[in-house]
Amino acid sequence: MSKLEKVKNNLYLQLFWTFFKLGLFTIGGGMAMIPLIQDIVVDKKKWMTEEEAVDCIAVSQGLPGVIAINMATYIGQTKKGILGAIVATVGVILPSFIIIILVIKVLAGIGENRYVNGALAGIKAAATGLIAYSAYKVGRQVLKGPFQWILALLSFAAIAVFSVNAVWAIVAGIFAGLIYTAVKEKKKGNGGESQ
Repeated sequence: MSKLEKVKNNLYLQLFWTFFKLGLFTIGGGMAMIPLIQDIVVDKKKWMTEEEAVDCIAVSQGLPGVIAINMATYIGQTKKGILGAIVATVGVILPSFIIIILVIKVLAGIGENRYVNGALAGIKAAATGLIAYSAYKVGRQVLKGPFQWILALLSFAAIAVFSVNAVWAIVAGIFAGLIYTAVKEKKKGNGGESQ
């Protein structure tokens, strides 16, 4: 095996480079990265199954912090342990760190430029589209029955309409899921005994 092949096959380098590119080219933050991460991790790299990726999203969203960083850490940990988690996390953070410093330096010199403001408005609109696509893609994978749909709609209403903190929606979802599973298992057990 040549040195170039060894470098290409080094999973630490793959983790770093994959998440570095995601951090560099994804506009719109963590939620906008979800479909791209899924595409790379599930379809291209085969690092996770679709079900594992949905679990990764659920855990990453339920924890404090930015979802993209949480996902990078989660995926790095599952592939190469603590060092893999660190490498993937640094990879996804580094581009933003560098770009933010450069943008602040440039914007400080430009001030209130209408072309810059117009470009930023376009970026925000594109990011909103990416986030909507992410919600659609994850929803298609997760919302498979009436229980999931009802829970999703109730959570959306609680957060969007009644300004409930998302943490409480997640906690309520955990308990609702536990109760739903327990009732379902009990019905399944009762049905099996009566036959």
